[in-house]
Amino acid sequence: MSVATENFIKAIYNLSRKHEGDTKPGSVASFLKISNAAATDMAKNLSKKNLVNYEKYKELKLTQEGELYALRIVRKHRLWEALLFKLFDMSLHEIHIEAELLEHQTSDFLAQKMDEFLGYPKYDPHGDPIPDVNGIIHTEDHSIVLLNAEEGRKYQISRLVSVDKDFFDFCAENGLNNGAEIEVVKQYEKNKMTQIQVNGNTLLLNNDFTKIIYVNKKI
Repeated sequence: MSVATENFIKAIYNLSRKHEGDTKPGSVASFLKISNAAATDMAKNLSKKNLVNYEKYKELKLTQEGELYALRIVRKHRLWEALLFKLFDMSLHEIHIEAELLEHQTSDFLAQKMDEFLGYPKYDPHGDPIPDVNGIIHTEDHSIVLLNAEEGRKYQISRLVSVDKDFFDFCAENGLNNGAEIEVVKQYEKNKMTQIQVNGNTLLLNNDFTKIIYVNKKI
C-alpha cells in the first residue's frame, strides 16, 4: 500500500486509543494535515477493501483485517523508536520523526530481526506497547490520564502520547519521563489545570498536557 494509505490506517488506530479520541474523517484529516475531502475519499476506498467501516457522519472504525494491518505498521514504528533510542540516544521527538519515515520501508523480516536484537521489548521509549509478530499486544494497560488523577496520591508516568517537539522538550527539562514518580498536589477542575510535584519541583500543567500524560498509581 502507499505511504498515505498506511498513515491513514495507523491514524485511525492511534486516535481510537487516545483519551477523548475522535476518528471522524474530519478529525483524521486534521491529524494528518490533509483535506476533509481527501480523508473521506480515502475512507471510502478503504471501506471497499474491507479495511475500514465507513458510515457518513460517523466515526471511522477499522475492520479486523484493518486493525491487524495497522498493528503491523505500529509494530515497525515502535521497534524503530526503541532501536534509535538505544543506539543513538536521540530525543523522544527525534525518534518519532525518523520512525515515521522508516516504518514504511521495513519488511516483516527486518522488524523481527530488530525485535530479536532489542530483546523483545514490551514498550517503546514513549511507553506505548509494541505488538508481537502476530499483531498481539501482551501487556495490560491500567493507566489513566493525569487529568483524571486523584489529589494527594503518588503516580508513575507510564506514557507520553504526543508528536509535538515543544511538549517533549518541556518534559525532558522538567523530569517528566517514563517511569518518573510524581505527586498530584491539586486538581483545579474549573480551570482545567493540575499541580504536581516531581523531583522536588512544583509544576502547574494545563489540560493540553494532562490529557496526553498517562500515569499509574504507585502502590
